[in-house]
Amino acid sequence: MRIRITFAKTEDMRFTSHLDLHRAWERTFRRAGLPLAYTQGFSPHPRLNLASALPLGFTGEAEVIDAWLEIDLQESQVLDRLQSTLPPGIMVKSIIEVDQTLPSLQSILISNEYVITLLEPVNGLQQKVADLLSSSSILRERRGKSYDLRPLILVLNLIETLPGALQKLLAQLSAREGATGRPEEVLEALGIQPTRARVHRTRLIFSEVG
Repeated sequence: MRIRITFAKTEDMRFTSHLDLHRAWERTFRRAGLPLAYTQGFSPHPRLNLASALPLGFTGEAEVIDAWLEIDLQESQVLDRLQSTLPPGIMVKSIIEVDQTLPSLQSILISNEYVITLLEPVNGLQQKVADLLSSSSILRERRGKSYDLRPLILVLNLIETLPGALQKLLAQLSAREGATGRPEEVLEALGIQPTRARVHRTRLIFSEVG
């Protein structure tokens, strides 16, 4: 049985790494008495597949994980068991059973949507965004290799807020293999220190629905 869980990673887990989040899910299934299927080979591991890593310090409201179980249960049964064992910081939003033969989540993920809240006022933010979007290329470096950030920015605009409220940006960034845009790099390209912002992922966008 393959189930797809949509969940929120909230403030209580903001400083939990991708690996530790994976381990938290593994422990949650174990405590819930839900037997995870294991991979084959010399080093079997539980079949859990998170769609996309959420960097340390980020939160998310529509995270997705696939899990394979050794038994078949009603989706409501799986949900009931998980709800009683979830750690603080994880909130399940939905569970559906999906076909075993569907492609992996990573292979069909095409982009991520983020809301970025700036903790300090940035003068001329609208113009900074306009200048960035009008750039033909934005050369950056990652792990010693140069790349162009501009084609990875699919959407970037200001979110209208009440007077006196913190400024917010909406960003949709490519999440394809070998072509992934990162919010912190967008902030740096705008001349904003990433440590002076909070990043919340609002949506994972897939090329097809399982």
